[in-house]
Formats: sequence, structure tokens, C-alpha cells
Amino acid sequence: MRTIFHTAPLGALALAASLMGCSSSSEKSSTSTDSTTAMQQTTPTVFGTTAEGDTAQLYTLTNPNGVTVKITNYGGLVTHILVPDKTGQMGDVALGYDSLAGYLKSSPFFGALVGRYGNRIAKGQFVLDGKTYTLAKNNGNNHLHGGKKGFDKQLWKVLEADADHLKLRYVSPDGEEGYPGTLTTTVTYTLTNANELKIDYEATTDKKTPVNLTNHSYFNLSAGKAKDILGHQMMLDADRYTVVNDELIPTGELRKVDGTPMDFRQPTAIGARIQQVGGDPVGYDHNYVLNKATDGLRKIGEAYEPTSGRVMEIFTDQPGVQFYSGNFLDGKITGKNGQVYGKHAGFCLETQHFPDSPNQPTFPSTILNPGETYETTTIYKFSAR
Repeated sequence: MRTIFHTAPLGALALAASLMGCSSSSEKSSTSTDSTTAMQQTTPTVFGTTAEGDTAQLYTLTNPNGVTVKITNYGGLVTHILVPDKTGQMGDVALGYDSLAGYLKSSPFFGALVGRYGNRIAKGQFVLDGKTYTLAKNNGNNHLHGGKKGFDKQLWKVLEADADHLKLRYVSPDGEEGYPGTLTTTVTYTLTNANELKIDYEATTDKKTPVNLTNHSYFNLSAGKAKDILGHQMMLDADRYTVVNDELIPTGELRKVDGTPMDFRQPTAIGARIQQVGGDPVGYDHNYVLNKATDGLRKIGEAYEPTSGRVMEIFTDQPGVQFYSGNFLDGKITGKNGQVYGKHAGFCLETQHFPDSPNQPTFPSTILNPGETYETTTIYKFSAR
């Protein structure tokens, strides 16, 4: 299943995003569920209170293997991922905070459900059908991860909640953060018996609008025993990456990884060549152009932490993935269990369309039209060896 835009009501393929191409007042967020799912609902715990005085809940997903994933309906944040190491010892491999207060005070998108557009849009603007749209600028001169109050800072409505999945919905009103159209987004988190965290995204709109949804979890497969992720072995199935300028905006060039520190086609320690990457601060923060061996959902990467033996495989139908090595973490954040997050304390693999696609006509399109349904799936699968 690839990132596709189905045309309603027949579901015929209207636009395929491939490597060659491409709460509102009307629905107030709550923790109520539909009557059809009420019997399955699990009991959440209070995670904290938003600046608006609303209560955010924390939902716990479990499977028979003892794997546990915790998610809050505030921002759809994944707060905890507890998986076993090679000895069977459980550990939390996700960076984050113990309560909502930390996320409200200062969070570099820990565990965030990102939208309406993941990654950067240059100069906070784009042109669509001859009209210029101006977005909120929250990353220097640019727009990042949906703006000043993106989807990660909204209270989502809970549609379903049980032991193995959580279904959330958010209605983004026309004009929010500068985007055209009312966008209705549904995201379902599922924890499978195969130790997979599956994320299904779906969205519809009443006006043309760019859409690029992703998850921004930070991972450290040592479960915090290693202070950084430089010893993790990374593999990415990508022959090319999008070259960026000094503001991390794509230049439009898709450059081959051959002979460069960007090459992770074979498992390589994240820290092996990181100093050669450059940047300020130094590190990886690049979109990889994923190879397309098959249509639809396919394995595009793997991370391995040698000491714990934990493995995380990544599957997606998206054309790109942003590999970020936690360059901007600086030791000023104290997270769960009093752990200080210094530079490179975690890494992110954000499956996505390419950054700044609304301004890059040669990139896969991210424009969703009325009558179409945006659908995409990403899976993070955990194991140990």
C-alpha cells in the first residue's frame, strides 16, 4: 500500500505519490468513543492539562509478548515504547517526558504526530493554482512541522481505544496555520503480536491543500543505557538523498550517496562518518529518496544496537524518510526518569514526502484534492538478536 489519493466514492486511484511523481469548533476533541467501540474501550490515565484547561489522557497498548506502547491524545504523542533486549529485559526505547507538562514546556517534537505538513516549507509560503499562501514561520525564515500550533499541539478526538489500537481524529479548520481547506485527519496506532507499531494515516479535505503526515519519535534502542546513538548500526534502502542549503531547504538536486558519508545502504554505525556530514550543529538531518523495489509497503531501513541486541525495522509506502541524528539536543532537556538528553541522544526516521514539495515541481506531489482520500502506512517492527 503506497501513499495514494483515492477518489471518493468509488475509491479509484486519482493520484499516486511515487518516486517518479511525487480540534476545530465543529468537532471538539474528547476522550469519548463511538457506541460501536464502547465495549472495547480501555481505561486511560490522566496525562496532564493543556494550556486551554483540557485534560489529556494516556492510553496503553499491550500485546502477549509484554511489549507496551503508550500514546496520549494530546498531539498523538507516542510517549513510551517498551520492548525486550536479547536477554528478554524490557526497556523504553522512546525519548520523551513523564507527563504532559514537559511537552508543553519544551519539546523538539518527541513522539509527535506531525501535520499538516511534516518537515520544512521554504520561506513559509507556496503557490497553489496561482494563489500564494503564507504559513506560520516557526523555524527561522521557514515553516516546520505544521507551524506554531501544528497537529502535535492539538487535542485529538478518540474514536476507538482498546488493548491493541488507538484511533484518533482531528479536524483542522480552513486557514489554520495558513493552510487552505478544512482537513479531517484520522490516525490509527496498532500494536501487533509481531511487535510492530503500525501507524495508518487517512485524510480528506474540502479544498486543495498540501498534506504530509508523519511520526517524529526519537529512538535509542539501548533504552537509555547509552547516552547517544552513534554506535547504532543504520541501514537505509536509498541510493540518493535531497541536497539542502544551510537552512535545510532542498536545492532540488537528488544526489547519489555513493562515496559519501550519506551512504547507509549497508549497515554502518551512525557515528562512523558523522563528522564528515557538516552542518551546524554537525549531524544527519536529511531526506533520503527511498528505492522502490516494489509498489506499496516495503522495508526501507533497519537500526541495530549491538549491546542490547535490539533491532528496529521500518516499513513504509512513502517515497522518502528523514533521518535525523538528534543534532539539536543539547543537554538542556531532562526527560523520563530524570534522564538528560544530550547531543545525539536519539535518532528519528520520519517517513514522508520530500521537504518543501509544494515549491519543488519535480518532487512527488503532496497536493490533496476534494473528493480524494490520502492514505499511507508506516510500521516500526521491534526484535532482538
